[in-house]
Amino acid sequence: MKINLINPNTCIGMTEKIASSAKSVALATTDIIASSPTHGPESIESAFDEVIASAALLDVIRQGEEQKVDAHIIACFGDPALDAAREIATVPVIGIAGAAFQLASLVSYRFGIVTTMTRTLPASEHLLQRYGYQHFCSGARATDIAVLDLEDTSEDIYLELKNECEKSIQIDGAEAIVLGCAGMSDLAARLAEELQVPVIDGVSAAVKLAESLYQLGLNTCKIGQYGLPLNKAFHGRYQHWGSSKKQ
Repeated sequence: MKINLINPNTCIGMTEKIASSAKSVALATTDIIASSPTHGPESIESAFDEVIASAALLDVIRQGEEQKVDAHIIACFGDPALDAAREIATVPVIGIAGAAFQLASLVSYRFGIVTTMTRTLPASEHLLQRYGYQHFCSGARATDIAVLDLEDTSEDIYLELKNECEKSIQIDGAEAIVLGCAGMSDLAARLAEELQVPVIDGVSAAVKLAESLYQLGLNTCKIGQYGLPLNKAFHGRYQHWGSSKKQ
């Protein structure tokens, strides 16, 4: 199968890092096509960043559809533009936060989230409510590590992350840790070994869910909420986005 793995920011180094993590868990028959927008923010750390990045992200979803990929993965913990992406895609679109929550709930009674900036904590709470996992989460903690600092993680940054994970376990009662940034994907195995609890990286989780959906022959439903966008005039660079027929 072919997976369109999308880093919604424009940092190429981060895209390459995420791709490496995805390929490390993918089946030999899975082709990981790593991509990122050509315009937009270098990192996504606020609601403003997310909104600006979303339109560019949808361009990459559209390109993947033209390449006839079998699934799309949005590799940003905010799961930006997920509903819109599912409207224009015919194959599954998986956000890494939703994927991580699903797997964490299967291997622990309560999981904790350890993410990047403090200002993104409300976004984590919103995602938990959206997916219905708030009762399974012991709480979310922020490291205040900038996303771009995870492109080439230093030992000091790793120890800051590990310290918050330990607090999540020892103080909050977490039995598993969900890493709240795609840029942390390469640290999951080391953290799991040292913390002695499951550590879930959303990129890897999303890859395995995408493979499962492909093997089961399950695609995005194209009636109701995720039907194609209504046929209407779009001006400028988005004029090709309307559906070819009325819904």
